Amino acid sequence: MAAPHIPVLLRPLLEVCAPVRGTWVDGTFGAGGYARGLVEAGAAKVIGIDRDPAVHGMARDWLPGFHGTIVLREGTFSELDHIAEEEGAERVDGVVLDLGVSSMQIDTAERGFSFQKDAPLDMRMSQSGESAADIVNGADEAVLADLLYLYGEEKASRRIARAIVAARPVETTLQLAEIVAGCLPRQKPGEKHPATRTFQALRIAVNDEYGELARGLEAAERALAPGGLLAVVSFHSVEDRMVKRFLQIRSGRMGQGSRHAPEAEAEAPAFEMVTRRSVEPDEAELALNPRARSARLRVARRTAAAARRVDEHEIGMPILERRSRKTGEGRLRR
Repeated sequence: MAAPHIPVLLRPLLEVCAPVRGTWVDGTFGAGGYARGLVEAGAAKVIGIDRDPAVHGMARDWLPGFHGTIVLREGTFSELDHIAEEEGAERVDGVVLDLGVSSMQIDTAERGFSFQKDAPLDMRMSQSGESAADIVNGADEAVLADLLYLYGEEKASRRIARAIVAARPVETTLQLAEIVAGCLPRQKPGEKHPATRTFQALRIAVNDEYGELARGLEAAERALAPGGLLAVVSFHSVEDRMVKRFLQIRSGRMGQGSRHAPEAEAEAPAFEMVTRRSVEPDEAELALNPRARSARLRVARRTAAAARRVDEHEIGMPILERRSRKTGEGRLRR
């Protein structure tokens, strides 16, 4: 069975990581394109991880054809070191993370990730827990504004938050998109939809994507054997900045002192940079997949240095502190 889509930057990823050998973890399995590509390039085994139950249903039709070289586990990539160990791999030879929402999730209208078609305001990758509608209808106005600004980089966040609160209850994607569009200048030809940043912010909050990324980088550092490769594909500036800073700090190319702790002796580098700059899609890939335009690939090689905790502030992780919705208290914690 053919894969529903070709993963972004797969060819350059395989070229940078060649020769591909041993056991890899694909922490964002999706349609399985990275896992297939890794096995075809020479990986002995790929341990796939995905929190979306729909992914596991789709994979049942084709996974048996790989005769155990690809296994799929339900979970999040922040648990990848534990999951790999449960699969018999105390250390792995590579980890690949393809961040953000998948094309399959965007294109399934009823999942509520897109404003192209009307659907319940959901956005849950795991299909469980707090939904986007819960946040939109339950968060204090000030907290909602902070969320839109911090996670979506939306400059009109306070105006939009005020309009959302006035229109509650907000239950569908088109309803929310119309509220946001009414707060901003009319969309010009070629511009992104006015609600793009708002939807991004809510999706990130619902799925704790920034927290997952910080914990996932930590887990990858613990799981990788010396010489193992970490490959991360990101799609917007905040994610890419977090990955870039993490790798700069861990490779000794950036100051390691935290403003929240006393100056300490420099740690031995845990990674060596493989890609000095991010790898971007070429024109041929963009012609096949315009959604790849914002993609950035960074790759680093694990050393033998001990793994350690990630400082969320050092890597530039946006942190929103949400307190009680009943009292309406909330503030940003930077």
